[in-house]
Amino acid sequence: MYHWYKFLTYLFYPFAKIFLLIRKIKKKEHINRYKEKISIIKKQRGDGCLVWFHAASVGECLSILPLIQELSKNAKVNKILVTSVTLSSAKVLQNKMEHNKKIVHQFLPLDIPNYVNKFLNHWSPDLSIFINSEILPNLIFQKKKKKIPLLLINGRITKKSFYRWKYLNSFAREIFKKFDLCLSSSKESENYLKILGAKNVKNLGNLKFSGLGRKLNDKLNSNFLNKLENRKIWCAASTHFSEEIFCGKVHLSLNKHYKNALLIIIPRHINRIAEIKKDLSNLNLNVILYTDISQINNETDVLLVDTYGDAPKFFEISKNVFLGGSLISHGGQNPIEASRLGCKIFHGPHINNFSEIYALLKSLMVSNEVNSQNELCQALVNDFENKNQETSQIINKINSHGEAVLNNVMKEIKVYINI
Repeated sequence: MYHWYKFLTYLFYPFAKIFLLIRKIKKKEHINRYKEKISIIKKQRGDGCLVWFHAASVGECLSILPLIQELSKNAKVNKILVTSVTLSSAKVLQNKMEHNKKIVHQFLPLDIPNYVNKFLNHWSPDLSIFINSEILPNLIFQKKKKKIPLLLINGRITKKSFYRWKYLNSFAREIFKKFDLCLSSSKESENYLKILGAKNVKNLGNLKFSGLGRKLNDKLNSNFLNKLENRKIWCAASTHFSEEIFCGKVHLSLNKHYKNALLIIIPRHINRIAEIKKDLSNLNLNVILYTDISQINNETDVLLVDTYGDAPKFFEISKNVFLGGSLISHGGQNPIEASRLGCKIFHGPHINNFSEIYALLKSLMVSNEVNSQNELCQALVNDFENKNQETSQIINKINSHGEAVLNNVMKEIKVYINI
């Protein structure tokens, strides 16, 4: 089966540059750095031990920041290469790690043998670590040929992706057996990985429970915060199509109880910003974009966040968060980040992608399911009126759990680089 995959990627090879140019024109690729995806590499490897992390998306990039920070402190690690795929992930990494000279970011090349070989020959990593569920067959097979240790960390296999792999059972086993170690993010993923042929599987918990300490420059502007004084703030994060309208209508109902309520919406994909603003304005809501923050005033109903990686700033000032992807058949979004910052989580019925995490948060009385606009509105009113719930103990429990996960994952990584 792998030979067919490899053959198909060879067929795509002549069209790869055209494909990337089209994406560049559509502003889906970096205007200058898109050539990194065809392994035109300008950055130098340098000497010594190089650890390579691959994290495809923003959430995955954020989840490995504590690991990167810990490894960068070790004198035996000379360089840490972080690859990702999306523009947003590159921006987040640049903002978070631009002052650390050990860390270099590059876009991952397309999974075509020619580009993969050139990439691996240039960087020659001593250890390679994939995050979550990014599986790239050519890259995996070539790494094992070069005898580069390969780890899967915070491995997450959903039921949907599991059945897709099961349909290609022999191919799946051929791929997953290449990993030297798989650290799953849940018991469910642990079981799926074992069935798919992974040999060395451990469940140490979800790495996203750990996190870096907040820096002063990560805080919101003090002038902006002064404008929000005495506002009843709630947040809708990682929202998908139709969920912004749902939250907008909830906010209209909430305005009947509080004239000073403010809704902060952080959509999952900011390329939908214009569409979202139009939909909310059609509900007669006064909408201001975060990049136009100077225009916010007491008449503002909705602050629409049109930047990446800023959600934690808003979680710190809004202790009531509705998490999207849960009113539609998407499977929900990860609630860990908001819960770590002491937020009460509201969500719809579709949370199967993170069922174990939500079960834990429910047991701590941190999360609540809502199924209608009226239900969410009433839950927000109740929470605004009853501020008796002590969140510091919950935060401490979650952070302690996250620290334990981080320490255990670090122990496993160190085995493969002898530090």
